[in-house]
Amino acid sequence: MRVLQQEIRLPAVPRGFHLITDAVEAALEDWELDTGVLHIFLKHTSAGITINENYDPSVRRDLEAYFDRIAPENEPWFTHTLEGPDDMPAHIKTQLTGHSVSIPVTRGQLNLGTWQGIYLCEFRNRGGERRLVLTYVGS
Repeated sequence: MRVLQQEIRLPAVPRGFHLITDAVEAALEDWELDTGVLHIFLKHTSAGITINENYDPSVRRDLEAYFDRIAPENEPWFTHTLEGPDDMPAHIKTQLTGHSVSIPVTRGQLNLGTWQGIYLCEFRNRGGERRLVLTYVGS
């Protein structure tokens, strides 16, 4: 049983849902994976990570529109407002998407479905660089 781990940094992206599958796969190129599980942990409380549609970009736009409706900015009852009007809604959205995903690895490849991709869900207008911890457990 092997355990491999590294932290990668993703450049700042605008608010929205962004495919990061290629960045994750690029980080794994030198690991010589076989069969196991890749766990991805996002080290932030105002962004999320999830797996969803990787083909049609309208899915990402629709998700952003939906999340903005269920957690709008400038609600008068928010008390956590020190970091700006997008911060508390970002924390709520992160609760809904989560901070981590686990993906099976088969014959050295991420075993995602045909139309699945890994998303960084950026919920801040200017969230900045984001960090992921990649942990592989397997043979």
